[in-house]
Amino acid sequence: MKAKKCLECGYEISGRVDKKFCSDQCRNTYNNREKRDSNIYVRNVNNILRKNRRVLQELNPKGKAKVHRNKLNEKGLHFDYHTSTYTTKAGKTYIFCYDYGYLPIENDFYFLVKKDDYLN
Repeated sequence: MKAKKCLECGYEISGRVDKKFCSDQCRNTYNNREKRDSNIYVRNVNNILRKNRRVLQELNPKGKAKVHRNKLNEKGLHFDYHTSTYTTKAGKTYIFCYDYGYLPIENDFYFLVKKDDYLN
């Protein structure tokens, strides 16, 4: 019977018949490399979301604030990335990045809010 080789390092494998790797390290290295592209995308999106939250938190230290779009752009807010939306009974849609959000209002101004009940 031909000996099986580790998919990562090529060493001969002993043990179970269905074994594919010689060690946990080889298994982890192989799987991490296989999933690298999707991990990079997810990591980049998470970094943008965290930055958006930091921007909203910085510009809204008291829980409510009014800010011009230029200030949000200047700080680097990515408007296309958010975690959720909330539509009020009046039909206004707040856009949230975790627990900090904003509502577009008149003349390129935004009303910033902190969702206190988010953690409850």
